Amino acid sequence: MTGNKLLESITSWVDNLNSLVWGPYMLALILGTGVILMSGLNLIPLRKLVYGFRQLWIGRKSSDAGDISPFNALMTSLSATVGTGNIAGVATAIALGGPGAVFWMWCTALVGMATKYAEAFLAVKYREVDEEGHYVGGPMYYIKNGLGANWKWLGVAFAVFGSLAGFGIGNMVQASSVADVMNSYLGIDVNITGVIMAILVAMVLLGGIERIAKVAGKLVPFMAIFYVAGGLIVVLMNISSVPDALVTIVYSAFNPVAATGGFAGAAVWAAIRFGVARGVFSNEAGLGSAPIAHAAAKTNNPVRQGTIAMLGTFIDTLVICTITALVIVISGEWQTGANGASLSLAAYEALLPGFGSFIVSFGLMIFAFTSMLGWSFYGEKCAEFLFGVKVIKPYRLLWVLFIPLGATLKLEFVWLLADTLNGLMAIPNLIALLMLSPIVFKLTEEYFRDKA
Repeated sequence: MTGNKLLESITSWVDNLNSLVWGPYMLALILGTGVILMSGLNLIPLRKLVYGFRQLWIGRKSSDAGDISPFNALMTSLSATVGTGNIAGVATAIALGGPGAVFWMWCTALVGMATKYAEAFLAVKYREVDEEGHYVGGPMYYIKNGLGANWKWLGVAFAVFGSLAGFGIGNMVQASSVADVMNSYLGIDVNITGVIMAILVAMVLLGGIERIAKVAGKLVPFMAIFYVAGGLIVVLMNISSVPDALVTIVYSAFNPVAATGGFAGAAVWAAIRFGVARGVFSNEAGLGSAPIAHAAAKTNNPVRQGTIAMLGTFIDTLVICTITALVIVISGEWQTGANGASLSLAAYEALLPGFGSFIVSFGLMIFAFTSMLGWSFYGEKCAEFLFGVKVIKPYRLLWVLFIPLGATLKLEFVWLLADTLNGLMAIPNLIALLMLSPIVFKLTEEYFRDKA
């Protein structure tokens, strides 16, 4: 079997699995879990948004038990969350599901704030200290320590999927998207881009979570402000088109979009499917990845860290993804048949010639770099749960080696693989969140009742 035939065969198999994983049951599970958590928390993630920002500011110099400050825990989480999903992911959702996919991304983010709160809450409550003295936590630990030994197999399943999923969502997708843009925008060979990214990531990984958090604490605020400011300039320059863009997004969420230009058309189900899938890919609410970073925070209170964690979903999807989506819809480039980061680049360049493509290219490079750092930490902690601390160094080496490989793979296959692994990773976590939700509701209510 030739290389192309083998890749086609693997792609077909992964595509079938993806359709099963991201079928109606998965979408119902993700959205349903978020709705149940939001309802059980009495809308606290929405009502306490300002409180969360206040705790973030206070937690910059926390001296509680933990490895990194609550602020840097969120920045590490955002370093993995704010990535190509905000640029290429939004574009892919619109290219495959039409503008209506953005509406379903918003819905996923709103209920996802409750999901992210519960994840971080449980991560801090049930975290452990490993052989090297570092705080470790996440779904595999709150499944083992919260649900008991009989459910440890579910934690193992999450750790297996998580250690593999990182190579998709946090490694090859990031490398592929950057290489694609660098090649189309600057003509740089994808192999060169891959090697340079691998070297830069390796330099940071040598320092472990402390160095990752330190780099994230400086890069993430800078990159978020840079991209948001650039996007707002483009949106404000075309402010008269914003109302029509919003109407198009909402209308398309409930009505099929006919084929036009290079756009193949999209049914309502496609808008829901790709909106939810890319929304989860972007903000990671429900995947169980972010709580791995929050478990390392210097805090003695799960509720406070939960309110900080939920800010990640708000910033990622309701702010950054929305700006990307508005630029794409206003520009009309989504009708050309372009996809991925190239669509975002074309949209920005169409509305801000000469500078728009720089915003996307530079933003994508920084976003992807920090995502690789954050996800390397997630993956190695999943692997550590399975094999102990001895696996950390080999995992990091393997992580670096996969970056040049991802830069050369076809974008469509990489996205497909990442989507599939994300779905498999989310299932154990969502089950655990539902089973442990009474503890989250009870302790959260007690905390805010005492604050009243």
